[in-house]
Amino acid sequence: MKLQNAVIVDGARSAFGRGGRGKLVATRLDEAGATVLRALLDRNPKVTDDMIEDIGLGNVAGAAELAGIGADTVARLAGLPAEISAFDTNRQCGSSMETLHRVAQSIMVGATECGVAIGIERMGRQLGGGGGARETNRITEFNKRRLEQNAVQRNMAKNHFQDFSVAFQDEILDYSPVLSMTQTAQNVAEVYGLSREELDQFAVESHRKAVAAYERGIYKDEIIPLEVEEPVFDDQGNWVADSRGKTIVFDRDECIRPGTNIESLGALAPVKGIVSPMGQELRITAGNSCPTNDGITAAIIMSEARALELGLQPLARIIGFGVSGVKPQVMGLGPVPSTKKALRHAGITADQIDRVEFNEAFAAQVIPTCRELGISMEKVNVNGGSIAIGHPLGATGTRLVLTVAHELRRSGGRYGLATQCIGAGMGISTIIEAL
Repeated sequence: MKLQNAVIVDGARSAFGRGGRGKLVATRLDEAGATVLRALLDRNPKVTDDMIEDIGLGNVAGAAELAGIGADTVARLAGLPAEISAFDTNRQCGSSMETLHRVAQSIMVGATECGVAIGIERMGRQLGGGGGARETNRITEFNKRRLEQNAVQRNMAKNHFQDFSVAFQDEILDYSPVLSMTQTAQNVAEVYGLSREELDQFAVESHRKAVAAYERGIYKDEIIPLEVEEPVFDDQGNWVADSRGKTIVFDRDECIRPGTNIESLGALAPVKGIVSPMGQELRITAGNSCPTNDGITAAIIMSEARALELGLQPLARIIGFGVSGVKPQVMGLGPVPSTKKALRHAGITADQIDRVEFNEAFAAQVIPTCRELGISMEKVNVNGGSIAIGHPLGATGTRLVLTVAHELRRSGGRYGLATQCIGAGMGISTIIEAL
């Protein structure tokens, strides 16, 4: 079978709101998602609604207005024909990148010619709160059982990590994978000897670059302004659902903090609940980790032959995919094997990559992963990353691919990499070629 080339025609997103207390809290994200999708299609009039054959949604929470097949709901609200098929994908943080892969792969094998990949996530209302003492006890008991199993699994894990440049101590590999993602970041920081100051400085740079990008209008074409109802909060910061706020235009990522500096981040306490398996300094804070967010992303994917026939000028050609698993205790290193797989698929080497969009779930996982891959930090997140811009879980993957595609066009680069770690111990990567 001869494979077709799949290209990104165009893509856009909402600004990312602060999860739980941000500008999108009072907004139905199925409706807002439809607004973003409709605006994207309207600015690409050569891509008519009846050309779209399949629409996929990346989402983690899978509840409230996105319950059922959320992609189908968004498609109908956007006015797309009933004949369009729809699917939802949950690969945790990699959900919308996985959705983009599925749409592109369908085009490559000739099953479809045009599709849409979207990602939508609301974090504040569905993922917060925890389960109290009962849930804590359940996790504690589960941890005990996993620790018993880990003695058997440890040697297998060491063999799995033989391609890494560091040794993984028993104290790290024995740690239960049921603990938080912040704990896995602490584990990776210890393995690679990353200092708290090094992580905080990385976060400072993320905010500085994002502020500079906004000043230069870098995200203007990427963000679709939304008219939303401004949420009303009580004195404790809780959303008051019955109160109506005024209509505002939401067009700027909420978590970018101008003036962020090493002193302000250094004053933050480590995230509660993390411990050091090896008795070292606690290094993970809210400041050197990504925030929680609400947000929407969307991309139009088409066969290159069809795009050329229509006279379109696509952003980029999708040339490499990679998904891999790692030991959950160091899940932040997942992009190492997934990127190596994507590079093999694309037929290029890491030194040929011109720009990288690396999801900044934690500074502690971006720095060592780039070291392992031999990628210069000067190529990474040149307009700020998720520590500043935000990480609305299932919506992030498509944002990374679109951002690197736009940046390749601005910079004149040829190859771009978008990659992220995934909860439970995975990595996902996409390689594109500018057109």
